[in-house]
Amino acid sequence: MVVLATKLYVDGDAHQRALDSLRSLVDNEIGELDVEFEIGVRHDDFPSVTIEGEDAVVARNVLREEWGEIVPDLEAGETYVGTLESWDDDGFVLDVGTETGVRIPADQLGLGPGSPAQVRERFGLVQHLPLQFVYRPDEADGSRLTDAERDRLFEWTRGTGRLNVNSATRAEVRATLNRAGHAQDYVTIERLGLLEQSVICTDDTDPPGLLSSIGSYLPAELRCVVP
Repeated sequence: MVVLATKLYVDGDAHQRALDSLRSLVDNEIGELDVEFEIGVRHDDFPSVTIEGEDAVVARNVLREEWGEIVPDLEAGETYVGTLESWDDDGFVLDVGTETGVRIPADQLGLGPGSPAQVRERFGLVQHLPLQFVYRPDEADGSRLTDAERDRLFEWTRGTGRLNVNSATRAEVRATLNRAGHAQDYVTIERLGLLEQSVICTDDTDPPGLLSSIGSYLPAELRCVVP
């Protein structure tokens, strides 16, 4: 079994749509292997994939590489993925499937000046966004975001602008943009997690304007990244 480092936290019909979307994504990744799989959702909203078959080991590794994995025990110095659960003046708290989560101190974010709340605003970090970190429980500085994660987030601020969304699948975000008349205002929608997406805007699109236009259509958190 692999517990994926992305969360399924919506209810009702949206929950079933998200589960169907995840099933399709997993099938796209491992469907050609000699395996059968079942998907469940844990009490903490992390989805689990049970895999059986001749290629089970390969399939599990494919999913770990694609999504990251929630594991029972974290080892010091190793790299993991957690989801952004909360933030305060002291830093970010990532959900890693444990009761307390993992705190990334403010001075270990490595994302430039400002409070954690200001950093979250500047980089458009929506709640539940998967983030990669190095677990360092015994060091005075604490755990930190990986260099690769920092590079990815800084790259967002150098592009044409983005609108980050949670609580919606990629297909739902695309349908909302098109229905609201913005089919020509974005280049693509990048999947950040199962229910976290990043709308990459065209050169002529103003991310705050796009947010204002579609915000009423999506029961979600929306955050802009403005270069």
